[in-house]
Amino acid sequence: MSRPVASLSLLLLAMFVLSPPAWAQDAAAPDQPEPAVVKEAATPEAGAPEVTTHEEATVVTPPVPKEIKEPPTELPKEVEEIADKVDQNESAQGASAGILTPIYMLAEWFSFPLFHWLAFGLMFAGVVSYALQLVIGKLVVMAHMGFSIREIISDAFGLVVSVIGLVLTTQAAVENSSFTQSPFLVISASLVGAMLGVLMYFWGQSQEVDAARGRSAHAAELKAKQARAK
Repeated sequence: MSRPVASLSLLLLAMFVLSPPAWAQDAAAPDQPEPAVVKEAATPEAGAPEVTTHEEATVVTPPVPKEIKEPPTELPKEVEEIADKVDQNESAQGASAGILTPIYMLAEWFSFPLFHWLAFGLMFAGVVSYALQLVIGKLVVMAHMGFSIREIISDAFGLVVSVIGLVLTTQAAVENSSFTQSPFLVISASLVGAMLGVLMYFWGQSQEVDAARGRSAHAAELKAKQARAK
């Protein structure tokens, strides 16, 4: 099911990998408890009748600060130690440079609006195609008495890769070209991608329906052979 789109998605994912945002949140300082307010009876003046009043002291209890759960930003110590060793290894550094250098060269070569228009359209087509395949396509296949876990996993994986590729393509276009600044380019790429995705959906659905019919026919032949053997 649309292997070229998945391959291009993985390529774009490697080309335009962006560092994850760091999460930081200052812990809210607990409210300072207010001093206890104690009301005492006034001392009666000389010559005035004594009036005895007994008022209980009122104490204001400060609210208990809520615990704020921050997202984990640090790796386990074991993983950090392994990562530090790998980062300091010259062979690992050379391998990393060998992988990233041609990708950086391609990214610089393809940093123009038309490339981002094409990449955005392909990623959009992959999202539409795999989403339709997972929802409508599987219902059609089940109507033909067919069901395949492998196809569901494959389509779900393709949808995830296409969504990630679409997000990274958009981020790369924002930083490296004027594609996102043109509504015409964005809308046209979305429309072309949507139409291509619908065509790819019908193509993939026909393949799955044929495969389901083939499995049903094979199962019927096996039953017929078993009946003749008896």
